[in-house]
Amino acid sequence: MSLPLVPRVRVPRDLAGAAVNLRDKAQGRRIADLRPTPRTLIKVTEHASLFRYDPYPGIEQHGEPLLFVPPLAAPALAFDLRRGCSVVEYFVQQGRPVYLVDYGPVSFEHRELGIEHWVDTVIPQAVRHVHADAGDRPVHLAGWSLGGIFTIFTAASDPSLPLASATAVASPFDLTQVPLIAITRPVNAVASGLVSAAYRTLGGVPAPLTRLGFQISAIDKYLTKPISMLTHADDRDFLAQLEAVDRFTDNMYAYPGRTFGQLYHVVVRSNALATGVVELGGRSIELARIDVPVLVVAGLGDTLAPTGAVSHLVDLLTGSPDVQLVQAPGGHLGVLTGRAARRTSWPAMEGFYARHDTD
Repeated sequence: MSLPLVPRVRVPRDLAGAAVNLRDKAQGRRIADLRPTPRTLIKVTEHASLFRYDPYPGIEQHGEPLLFVPPLAAPALAFDLRRGCSVVEYFVQQGRPVYLVDYGPVSFEHRELGIEHWVDTVIPQAVRHVHADAGDRPVHLAGWSLGGIFTIFTAASDPSLPLASATAVASPFDLTQVPLIAITRPVNAVASGLVSAAYRTLGGVPAPLTRLGFQISAIDKYLTKPISMLTHADDRDFLAQLEAVDRFTDNMYAYPGRTFGQLYHVVVRSNALATGVVELGGRSIELARIDVPVLVVAGLGDTLAPTGAVSHLVDLLTGSPDVQLVQAPGGHLGVLTGRAARRTSWPAMEGFYARHDTD
């Protein structure tokens, strides 16, 4: 008689190392190196700050500048999670000029801001400032999650922008393939009025709710976190990653009301993104108008933006001269800045940018 298969459970091999790590955790000592990558503030506008990361000592800069675009609600530190596992640190060490636009926290006074505010004003301004600061070189524009959608909208809205390429990381463009949204669709049809009244009254979606939503999208990892910490107690790098992700989650921001309304009614309920044409700010944005190279990055373990939802963008970019799809390990945050990204997502992105540099 055959016995049922029992899942293999990792057992710490380095018991001395595990004891040290658990002692540090118990005593509240930091395991992750959370020092930010050195940077310089070069521009402040009404709703954003623009940073240039300092060159890495001994490495000559080359290639076109890279500008990172965060989503709303999630802090921009997603791009600089921790030393040794930071997207910006990686590209700075490659010698590429790296910039970041940071919106900062959102408050009730931002409730009237819509998606067009970022697509028509904040991101284009950042692109032009980076272009000038980098010696009039075209800019590789790269966004994560909603930031990737903003990136694609921006590239489609203004063909005059000095872009070398556009990148969308973990950005869903066909929401019928997102399980969490498919499950709630029947509820949305009934409760849309209540949702609208709630976010208008509150002026947006409060930070605790955005934090909860992010945790629900990876509920399996959230619930098994204590077990994972014990089974990986001897893996200091693993524990450091958990610590850095906790800091990220603890710093989630609110969503401005009008932007959330657009996302809920236009994007989620109608799935307008999947058509490649979106009505925004009184005009149509056609993704087929994008005429620069585009990189699409999808996480193989992403439940918030599954590969099918992300890769759908490839079919919409009929005007781009080069569209590349990269599927890499990781969930919604992990594909951007997980431990595996150091040897998967990031080298693939750098290879794409190098191919489209003018050097």
